[in-house]
Amino acid sequence: MSRKFFFLLFFAFCHLSLKANFVFNANAAEAYKAIFDLRLNDARRYIAEEKRSNPQNGISVLLDNYVDYFHLLTSENKADYIKFKERRAQRIDALEDNDEQSPYYLFAQAEVYLQWGLIKAKFGDYTASTMDLKKAQNLLKKNNEKFGTFLPNQKSMGLIEVVFGAIPSNVKGIADFLGVRGNISTGIKRLETFKSNIKGTKYSFYNDEAIFLLCFMDIDILHRRDSYTKLNSFLDDMGDKSLLRAYLQGYVAFKTGKNDKAISYLENIPKSNLYTPMPTIQYLLGNAKLCRMDKDAPVFLTNYLKEYNGTNYIKDTYLKLAYYYLLKGDMLGYTNYLKLVRTKGYATDEKDKQALKEANEAKPDVDLLKARLYFDGGYYNKALEQIKDKSKDELKSLRDQIELYYRMARIYDRLDIFGQAVLNYQKAINLGKKETFYFAANSALFLGILYEQKNDDAKAKYYYNMTLGMKGHEYQNSIDTQAKEGLARIK
Repeated sequence: MSRKFFFLLFFAFCHLSLKANFVFNANAAEAYKAIFDLRLNDARRYIAEEKRSNPQNGISVLLDNYVDYFHLLTSENKADYIKFKERRAQRIDALEDNDEQSPYYLFAQAEVYLQWGLIKAKFGDYTASTMDLKKAQNLLKKNNEKFGTFLPNQKSMGLIEVVFGAIPSNVKGIADFLGVRGNISTGIKRLETFKSNIKGTKYSFYNDEAIFLLCFMDIDILHRRDSYTKLNSFLDDMGDKSLLRAYLQGYVAFKTGKNDKAISYLENIPKSNLYTPMPTIQYLLGNAKLCRMDKDAPVFLTNYLKEYNGTNYIKDTYLKLAYYYLLKGDMLGYTNYLKLVRTKGYATDEKDKQALKEANEAKPDVDLLKARLYFDGGYYNKALEQIKDKSKDELKSLRDQIELYYRMARIYDRLDIFGQAVLNYQKAINLGKKETFYFAANSALFLGILYEQKNDDAKAKYYYNMTLGMKGHEYQNSIDTQAKEGLARIK
């Protein structure tokens, strides 16, 4: 054997031996579990160990991205976002130098694009977000053609379907330009099927991620308030030491009107330095306690402001503190916090925009405010008690007059008193359809939902279209998205 041939063979062997691969081994599995427990430092240690023992494992690159994704989701720290986002291209490069015959080859690249697409949207980089999500979708389609039985494809394809189906109107132009289309119902069904299909398979470790996604989709996109039992049964499948599970239990309970359960979950959340800090827990607990009129609500709202380094819900939190003092009859505390609503935080998120708007309007009627908070906590009879004898003529501001009808309708809706719900929704529409308050548009939306539930598609379609016909009101993006999804369902 010639020396030249020997060296060629030697370097070829070295190249093959150094060729990266994808192995979801014990270290990777432990890192993944730690990520979904929100033990991010433990996850980093498992990933570091995997890099030492198996430096060519491409799964480590993907897991690194998961850690950054959850760090930014939980902290919402813009400085970290700016610093971390350069890592996306580095990770894609690393993944491209890998085993092209593995079903993880295109999938892992798609996951990096997908996670960064979601994070970029959270930080307001909508054009870059949509482009990353489109790249992820293309890679997943290609991977699904090559490896149709590779179940993880279905998780991510379902998620992108939902995200593209829920694109708000202010980003619609970008999506249309890129030819982006999605369907919320199709995506959620795909994810639910994925969750069922992975049971007992080698992909069963994805169960926690599927639950995480389904909970947020059901609550934040479908806005279902009757899904507590189903989602809570999903959450029972997650590890009992998971901070993510405990937070989701509180979040789902709060959003579905099970406020006492929400407070119990959030007060008993795992507390340890093992877990990544999550200021949102303080925000959620403060809101839940305010809905129950607990005296210690300000403690948790203030904790959120102290612990949080992001940009969202700061104005909203100051407004909640202002309302706490208004309900106590402390006008000095109320006006001081209103000033902070106007001067602190950012008006980018819809909740913060709404908080700023309310801070610049007339003081709300106290009975209406109590009814609103009790309603948000699921205390429907207490909410009704606050306003059942109140008439429109007692209220000075047009906003309060419209809200009276809207609030009555929402309470009767949740109490399943159909006739009174419809009557008051219609009154809110008649009085508020030309105003910028969200009450009329939301009333039309909920009438659409009510008639859809009664299988009266003609009336449902009428009210969903009425919702979309109202422009320039509060919460425009989220209300329009729900109306469009309603129209898609009845087609």
